[in-house]
Amino acid sequence: MPDSPAKGPSHEELLRIYAQPKTIAVVGASSAVGKAAHDKPRYLQSQGYRIVPVNPRGGEILGEQAFASLRDVDVPIDVVDVFRPPAEAEAVARDAVAVGAKVVWFQPGTDTDAAVAVATTGGLTVVRRRCMAVTHGLLGLGPGPHQRANS
Repeated sequence: MPDSPAKGPSHEELLRIYAQPKTIAVVGASSAVGKAAHDKPRYLQSQGYRIVPVNPRGGEILGEQAFASLRDVDVPIDVVDVFRPPAEAEAVARDAVAVGAKVVWFQPGTDTDAAVAVATTGGLTVVRRRCMAVTHGLLGLGPGPHQRANS
């Protein structure tokens, strides 16, 4: 059952999100160490999740093949973790619905109400305005990503 965009998922729903997924597609993944779009997915990878980077430049990020778009990913996706500007949020939400993801997680500053509506209407659970890696640590599921002074 998708959560209300206004209230967001409950503590129990958040725990379920972390317990069920095995594959997290990171839209906007970066190969640059020190950038949130690299360091946060690297933390989740260290906690046993498979990270599937989505970046139009392709190549390899975090030891995984990067796909040019979410629709190009050739493995089932449980969670779409978004590190793109809000102007791209609706398109990402449409793609997340199209590929059959269960959850779309908008990092702080990446979502719009319209994108949340697209994802919710498409049957996805939506998390917004939270960092997936930091929340993992706050829930006591791991040590959490260690913040560097310059990150």
